[in-house]
Amino acid sequence: MIEHSTPQKQTPAPKDNATKSSPDNRRAFLKGSAATGVAGTLTASLVAPGRQAAAANAGQRLRIGFIGPGGRGFGAHVRTLCELHGYGRKIDLVGVAEVYETQREMVADYINEKTGTKPATYVDYRDMIEKENLDAVCIGTPDHWHHKQTIDALAAGLNVYCEKPMTKTVQEAFNVEAKWRASGKVMQVGVQSTSLPVWNQIRGLLQDGMLGKILGFQTEYFRNSNVGQWRYYKLLADMNPKKIDWDRWLGLEENLAPEMDFDRAVYKQWRRFWPFGSGMFTDLFVHRTTTMLKATGLRIPGRVVGAGGIYLEYDGRDVPDVATVVADFNEGVQGLITATMCNQESRVNQLIRGHYGTFLLGNGEKFDGFEFVPERRQVTSEGDKQKRVFTEQRIPTETVDNTTKAHFSNFIDACEAGDPMACNNPPDLGAAAMAVVNLGAQSYRNGEVYFVDQQREISDQDPGWAKKWEEKSSRREKPNHIAGWKAGDFGSKLDEPTYMDQAGPWINGKDPAGS
Repeated sequence: MIEHSTPQKQTPAPKDNATKSSPDNRRAFLKGSAATGVAGTLTASLVAPGRQAAAANAGQRLRIGFIGPGGRGFGAHVRTLCELHGYGRKIDLVGVAEVYETQREMVADYINEKTGTKPATYVDYRDMIEKENLDAVCIGTPDHWHHKQTIDALAAGLNVYCEKPMTKTVQEAFNVEAKWRASGKVMQVGVQSTSLPVWNQIRGLLQDGMLGKILGFQTEYFRNSNVGQWRYYKLLADMNPKKIDWDRWLGLEENLAPEMDFDRAVYKQWRRFWPFGSGMFTDLFVHRTTTMLKATGLRIPGRVVGAGGIYLEYDGRDVPDVATVVADFNEGVQGLITATMCNQESRVNQLIRGHYGTFLLGNGEKFDGFEFVPERRQVTSEGDKQKRVFTEQRIPTETVDNTTKAHFSNFIDACEAGDPMACNNPPDLGAAAMAVVNLGAQSYRNGEVYFVDQQREISDQDPGWAKKWEEKSSRREKPNHIAGWKAGDFGSKLDEPTYMDQAGPWINGKDPAGS
């Protein structure tokens, strides 16, 4: 277990010949940006970002810099954009900011090999933003840096591609969403499976009422490993304080993490430890949760609870190897996200349930279709018989060979169009997914149930969640529906049996049925 303590040391100067950061320059650059602030209640800032008339650099080339291109940042961000550059996309990869000297030079050499131009290299991303005349950055750092780097980039007028999860905390996620809405810039969160067309297709079918009243979704992300999850990232002798600016990686100057001695396992396998991430909640659950929210149109949950434990992987980790999150939404829908990191062959199906049927989505991100499984005829309301679908069927969908490439292409398209709403995973969706998975993680850790009100204030005090549904039933109200619902009462009402005429309280001993 990593010990938590208050950071004391100041970040030392870089230990190599890469461009050094000037504190005065950084302060000047960040002045007035409120880079580290976290929004409380969000009001006027929650309007949709305005669609710019045209991209600021329409017809010109996008200058892109990389922040923390380590595992995913190199394997997906750098490699994919080099490939798209080779395909003729109007992008130039001009800067690399990375605290690990060996990784920094390897990435720069790779870009030079693939594009013919070697990017400038930096230890501190703020120097790169200040000096390279960028149009966009790609953020691939550990979770605890995402909020600050994103806010700094937006404040500098840059478009942002940020690897998932969008932030480390829910409050940070709400703040990023507000800053993005105010900025007019393009931002893509790196859940690449949101670039599958299937989610928009399903949302249209749900809104049209094919499943009737939507009741819930179920999703997963199972894995297994003989060494323990995330310990398969190899530790190398070259990973040492002479090569890695450890205090800068921690973010001591910014109070992003507690001070601690250098540890290769913490540096390379940081997902195992709470100060830097939330294990499967924010590494894996966020993938499936984001796509379920996109498919259903759901966003911020009203009630979240998490459970689990470390039941096998006793290897010094903080985060659980078995976990489940249950999220209830004000639309009258429940989401279940569950998995273990120690079993992979008994995965639960991804699915969406409604009163009249279910969409079965199987597992993974390769879709050429999905199954519609109808409910039995006897549950049909009398007025809905002509509109019901009673036959099981497979619904085809458009396939995508490489979702990462599609996701980055979508980001470039949005940047070129200057359209913040053109991204497949914008910050409003990223923030909603964080509200589900991170509150689930906090619930697991703290033993609390969390509630989110209409002003996005988070509390562990029950506002009467169960009571409000009981009161709706008592008043015989109509069910709530997902955003965009177009089907009226279809699949959303019950028939009244004639014998219910006999129901009701016997006041003063009098039969309510009159007999």
